[in-house]
Amino acid sequence: MRPIAIHTLSTTFLSMELDLEGRHADRAYSVLASLVTPRPIALITTLGPDGVVNAAPFSFFNVFGAEPPIVAVAPGDRDDGTPKDTARNIRLNHEFVVNLVDESIAEAMNRSAASLPYGTSELQHAGLTPAPSSVVKPPYIAEAPASLECTEWGTLQIGENRLIIGLVKRVHIRDEFFDAETLRVRSDKLSMIGRMAAPHWYCRTRDRFEMIRPG
Repeated sequence: MRPIAIHTLSTTFLSMELDLEGRHADRAYSVLASLVTPRPIALITTLGPDGVVNAAPFSFFNVFGAEPPIVAVAPGDRDDGTPKDTARNIRLNHEFVVNLVDESIAEAMNRSAASLPYGTSELQHAGLTPAPSSVVKPPYIAEAPASLECTEWGTLQIGENRLIIGLVKRVHIRDEFFDAETLRVRSDKLSMIGRMAAPHWYCRTRDRFEMIRPG
């Protein structure tokens, strides 16, 4: 690492340059996961080949378009290089549900990340309730503030990264978070949590401020 001096009219800032293609490649995950924050959390439900509901949280996730509505999530592999259950189930069934995470289910989301014996449902372990989806087979989570029923549009393999793009077919929003007359989300009532630096840090999103975009 070498310091770089950046000069402005009144201030000199010192910054470090990291080579993520070479010398510092092994630090890419740690550096990027600590810098690109906060990240929304997708608690994804899928169906395994035996019909058991799998639930797992991912923070390499976001919404990427509205025409058509798409989301993207990047589930990694296990330490032995095999795909995690979420990626395997989506490859098999091409369907999944993104359940968003607020403060009320934060602890349950964390419990769902536990390594459980094969065939054990993370929902039951976490104390969460499956609810029937409308157009996909995996259930959504009743306790989630909002859930997105998705079908797989496609999966990109970029090096060791797997990027799954989902088409959002249906959205479920708890009544208290949606104004049915104006068809607007009551975002002031949502208390989402965000992912911060790995491995254990999160943030709340109740502290907000408004900046009016210039005309």
